[in-house]
Amino acid sequence: MSSRRVVVVGAGHAGFHAAHFLRLSGWTGDIAVIDSSPRLPYQRPPLSKEFLWGKQELEDGVFRPFSYFDEHQIELITGHQVRSIERSAKSVVLEGYRSLVYDHLVLATGSTPRVLSIPGADLDGVVRLATDDDARLLRARVARARNVVIVGGGFIGLETAAMVVSAGKRVVVLEANDHIMGRAVTHSMSEYFERVHRSAGVDLRLSTGIDAIEGSGGMVRAVITSAGTTLEADLVIVGIGSRPNDRLAADSGLATDRGVLADSFLRCSDPTVFAIGDCARFPIARDRDVDMVRLESVQNAADQARYVARQIVGEVTNSYSSVPWFWTEQFGRKLQIAGLVGGCDRVEQEMRGPDSFSFMCYSGDTLLGAESVNAPRDHMRVRRHLSSAIAS
Repeated sequence: MSSRRVVVVGAGHAGFHAAHFLRLSGWTGDIAVIDSSPRLPYQRPPLSKEFLWGKQELEDGVFRPFSYFDEHQIELITGHQVRSIERSAKSVVLEGYRSLVYDHLVLATGSTPRVLSIPGADLDGVVRLATDDDARLLRARVARARNVVIVGGGFIGLETAAMVVSAGKRVVVLEANDHIMGRAVTHSMSEYFERVHRSAGVDLRLSTGIDAIEGSGGMVRAVITSAGTTLEADLVIVGIGSRPNDRLAADSGLATDRGVLADSFLRCSDPTVFAIGDCARFPIARDRDVDMVRLESVQNAADQARYVARQIVGEVTNSYSSVPWFWTEQFGRKLQIAGLVGGCDRVEQEMRGPDSFSFMCYSGDTLLGAESVNAPRDHMRVRRHLSSAIAS
């Protein structure tokens, strides 16, 4: 190994894959991956899917065993918080561990779920789904619950609703907007999944928030909605989005604005520092415009990790230009989204069969992306088209 070092802060999808791709790309220097969790790095998406359904255990979701890190000479530092980044000394200061000098620093600090700031939010029985501990608690609570209220109609809330109602529980979903999955999909796709959920027995309450949670003996007993309705509940699941973990970057003097700001090469305001994954806000071309976006997806985390690793070893000199894509599965309907479809002014439906179709999303004559339900060929075709458009 050479004396050069890459330090990666965060061991989620982005952080783990940054180290993984550095070795695959031929980096011969030191690699250190730091995470405040004492556990092996693990995947988050299965927490709201396979694990809650009982089809997978938490141990099945680890990226690699401890032996992998030893074999690839990756120093995995778990259970220690990064206290500060001393950029003038190119050093990362940890709590309870030695400081690490770096040549390149990769910030993969992820995001943190937003919390409710209402009376009763601290009652026993109010849970979120962000970590393996959360998932373990939630699976046990769902087994005992009868009346479940889910706050938030995004991907995680709806995936959880599908599992809970299929387990025979009464489920109410409160969504403050007038449609579900509002930030990620078109109105047409939102309306389709609203019908799917309602036909399966989920009680969707749109344009409805939560004002308070009532309890007895420290336990959840009811929810008071913004419409003044009282809902019986012995379990409240909160899924109201997340905020980027950008405090460490801000405290070190790096530019932040609703995320760690990165340029088209994913470099921060200090060119020796990169930001990737959920914490990063970076430029992306959309039609004729360039928007600053922050994307929360496994694909984005892994693609940015691969790109930064290849950039560090000198394999690439072009800017980052991967096509974003996302997916969710609810009641046997697998929705795959290619591109960023927000802002489209025309949607064309292409049917492939019962509950198999795509919405092609355009701005004028330009295809922005597609939403495909049980239509993987459409999804891949549009991804290839968008990739070719970027390359040209």
